[in-house]
Amino acid sequence: MSEEEGGTIQIGPTDQGMVRLIIGVGGRNFELDFEAEEAEDIAADLTSAANIARAAARKQR
Repeated sequence: MSEEEGGTIQIGPTDQGMVRLIIGVGGRNFELDFEAEEAEDIAADLTSAANIARAAARKQR
């Protein structure tokens, strides 16, 4: 999702020891808080998906 498509993603820590994702779509923000371990799992999933997408893009060339 990019600003050109009308969406944004912000990531940062909270003062409660959580990791907050703020997803902005269509002028609305959705805040999601995760424990640090959950955030690390999400980060690993994103990295894995990015690697798979990158490999698929290379195959299409």
